[in-house]
Amino acid sequence: MFAIYRKEMRSYFINPIGYVYLGVFLVFSALLCCYTTLIAATYDTSTYFTYLIFTFVILIPILTMRLFAEERKLRTEQLLLTAPVTITGMVLGKYFAALTMYVGGILISCINFIPLYIIGAAESMGEDTALTHIGPVTGEIVGSVLALILLGAALIAVGTLISALTENQLSAAVITIGVIAAMVLLNVFNLLTDSDGQPIIASYAVRFVLDWVSVISRFSAFSQGIFDFSALLYYVSLAFIFLFLTVRVYEKRRWG
Repeated sequence: MFAIYRKEMRSYFINPIGYVYLGVFLVFSALLCCYTTLIAATYDTSTYFTYLIFTFVILIPILTMRLFAEERKLRTEQLLLTAPVTITGMVLGKYFAALTMYVGGILISCINFIPLYIIGAAESMGEDTALTHIGPVTGEIVGSVLALILLGAALIAVGTLISALTENQLSAAVITIGVIAAMVLLNVFNLLTDSDGQPIIASYAVRFVLDWVSVISRFSAFSQGIFDFSALLYYVSLAFIFLFLTVRVYEKRRWG
């Protein structure tokens, strides 16, 4: 597994994909953080993290589209299947490489919060600032970062399976965007109301199922600085299911 992991990590920086992903994400996250906090004159980071989730609809497929689709296109898939590594190890090696890139970008982007702490410290010393609160809430930031990592772990597993099922990287990216967008937007339908303020989806049972399945609804507790074990279990279970399906796909190809 570690040999596959090292190979995948090298490939992210031999090819431009790794640089494109990190560059686009870090620049966009910095601008987004500036706009939603400093320019808005607030320490509240909830809007920043909410918008950031929607950017991953596009960015995560960049990480996952080539994981297996490239192997099939270059006809090197058979080498993987005959290599002295288990199917599970092969899948996990590729998955953890993509997850490492994702987590690395998230952690680096945390430098965006440094100006908030600097301004908060200045304000606590009595200096005049444009912001209206005493400083950022560290618990909410840490909780939101943890939730982003868990959410990304689940969505990367989705992209891994789709890449294993396709031969073309572009097709893998487009399908992954569609699937992740659907998973992210499920909860939005519960928030839509008609002109009378009533939910568009009249059935409570349907709204409950959509809320339960939605990957966004599980995010809220973490964003308030509360550790939600059920959400942790949900994200880990989702990642496990899609990785298990990916392993099954390649076990069938090895012995089929």
